[in-house]
Amino acid sequence: MIVLGPLLVIVGIGFFCWLLFTLAVFALPFFVGLTVGLWALHSGAGALGGILVGLVAGGATFGVGQFALGFVPWTWLRMLIILLFVAPATVAGYSATHGLAQMAMPSATWQMIFSVIGAIAVSVTAFVRFTGIAAPAPTGQGMVRS
Repeated sequence: MIVLGPLLVIVGIGFFCWLLFTLAVFALPFFVGLTVGLWALHSGAGALGGILVGLVAGGATFGVGQFALGFVPWTWLRMLIILLFVAPATVAGYSATHGLAQMAMPSATWQMIFSVIGAIAVSVTAFVRFTGIAAPAPTGQGMVRS
């Protein structure tokens, strides 16, 4: 039993880290969905109406981001769209890593170092996953070869 406890703790922490990295791409749509859902709830839509409106708003945010990323021809605008989705993931990664670091170590300096490393790791993961989900940019259209 003594060996099983720490092993389950490591597995649990690993699961939550995997979940954090998986859901980092959806930080902006989640925030938008939660905000719009709470607004709908407080404006009288009820619990079911707030959930449905929040799900639609979050899905629409992600869909519009993917659509824009797939069809915008300018690189600077594509990078701005990616930054719009990666920035909330960076904040979420920092906050989650900082929470874990506070439980694991007493030194505030090392908590900050690990929080920044976690934020960078989540940012890179969100960037790779978000750009991997989007359709590739059109190449070679409109060019005439002789």
